[in-house]
Amino acid sequence: MGGDHAPEAPVLGAIQAAKDFGAQITLVGKGDEILEVMGKHGVHDLPEGIEIAHADEVVDMHDDPANVIRKKKNSSMVIGLRMVSEGNGDAFVSAGSTGALLSGATLIVKRVKGIRRAAMGPVMPNKAGGKTVILDCGANAECTAEFLLQFGMVGALYAKKYLGVENPKVGLLNIGTEDSKGTPLQKEAYALLIQAAQQGSLNFVGNVEARDVPLGAVDVVVCDGFAGNVLLKSIEGTAMFMGSLMKNRIFKRNIFSKIGYLFCKPGVDEVMKMLDYREIGGTQFLGIKRPVIKAHGSSDALAFRNAVRQAMDAVSSDISSELEEALRTLAQSEETEHD
Repeated sequence: MGGDHAPEAPVLGAIQAAKDFGAQITLVGKGDEILEVMGKHGVHDLPEGIEIAHADEVVDMHDDPANVIRKKKNSSMVIGLRMVSEGNGDAFVSAGSTGALLSGATLIVKRVKGIRRAAMGPVMPNKAGGKTVILDCGANAECTAEFLLQFGMVGALYAKKYLGVENPKVGLLNIGTEDSKGTPLQKEAYALLIQAAQQGSLNFVGNVEARDVPLGAVDVVVCDGFAGNVLLKSIEGTAMFMGSLMKNRIFKRNIFSKIGYLFCKPGVDEVMKMLDYREIGGTQFLGIKRPVIKAHGSSDALAFRNAVRQAMDAVSSDISSELEEALRTLAQSEETEHD
């Protein structure tokens, strides 16, 4: 029931995902509205793989995230998260309020033991031909150095399990590559990340500037949620601007450029598809025991379809147990050093 195009977009996206991926999906929300959407699109019987779990309430974007669980126990978001927590679902996808979803995931599904804060870890393509994980991109605007250390460990494990990078390079977002750069937060986090690297807990390669992130300088970028959100949206905006620039200033200039575009179109379409958030689906809250995927608020049916695919991939590459073990090993190493 969340997002700008609910319930139509999530319903149609779920139906498509069930058809394309063989997913078993429970649509949690107002049953009459869900059935109305299906009927409007000529679906009069529940498609194979689709079920409905009725929920009387809907979490509004203006609801206080801290009070959603207590005040809206019968909302689609709370019921869906409880289903995952109780083992009646493997993952949860929502385009609703980010704050409410993070709060609900933390309190209902719970964090991995040892994790201080869950983080949003979007994955973006880079010039090197791989992908880069950005942690955090908006869940935690204010962070401690310990949070950033954990983001590095979570991101490295995620890149290894989910992206197939054997020894992910982890970088700390900063205004320069020198270890003396940054605010006290970056300097303290740098020291912790270097220490973890010396202990063999992760492959920390130092500070990385924003311009080098889309170039593929590192596999994982560690930052607080405020800086990460600005970084991500700046990259998205630049990609949209460049796409529009190519289309309107180059390919539409004259008849010859238009003819040239016909030959270039497959490649251009492929590049734009790589940068389209709808093709990715959403962002996983990393550090939560079971996959919780935050879809973009403006997600259409295609975005929801791919968010379901992303959720299925997250279930297959479950990192919770390995993350807990990695945190335990790090804590033991620190205790040994202090002794």
